[in-house]
Amino acid sequence: MSLALLALGCSGPVVDTGEPPVTTKTTPPSPAPPQQPRVEHQVNGFDYAGEVNGATWYFFTTPSGRWECAIVPRVTAGCQAAGGQSSLGITGAPDSVLDATGEESTPNAIEVPRDGEPRFSAVDPPGFGLAEGTPAELPFNRVLSVAGFRCNVQEATGVSCMSDKSRQGFTFSAEGFTPAYVEVPADAP
Repeated sequence: MSLALLALGCSGPVVDTGEPPVTTKTTPPSPAPPQQPRVEHQVNGFDYAGEVNGATWYFFTTPSGRWECAIVPRVTAGCQAAGGQSSLGITGAPDSVLDATGEESTPNAIEVPRDGEPRFSAVDPPGFGLAEGTPAELPFNRVLSVAGFRCNVQEATGVSCMSDKSRQGFTFSAEGFTPAYVEVPADAP
């Protein structure tokens, strides 16, 4: 009997103070990391490495030679018209963007930063091209996947780059721009 009274004595009255109950905030799970490109489609990043101010960047040109692109490790991946042309010539590109100084400029590049959405930008020469020489060609249906980014070139869709962290990307050709990465098909040669 004393055990039963002891158990009843431990439970006291519930007091309502009028304050909302304490809840714990849960964060949604992070999205699954992007699937790695098929091994047979990947190229060796070493073949595309170049030095810029003591840092390694990865440069490539498209098979047509029309576009030059670079992956700046853990910062951005972007492309521009080869030869330092002042305009991209992409259908649907904006007429102007803000440059690094905040001034209106004609966009001459397209890029995807590590943590942001793809965007058109105005970059000073050499921008995403090599200061001297021509970058190595990235063949059709091959993927350059280095330093938190991946890029590929496909005959049907054009150039495509993506941030592995944000999973944001772009695909473009002279005919237009899409704010999404297009993976090389598994059955591509």
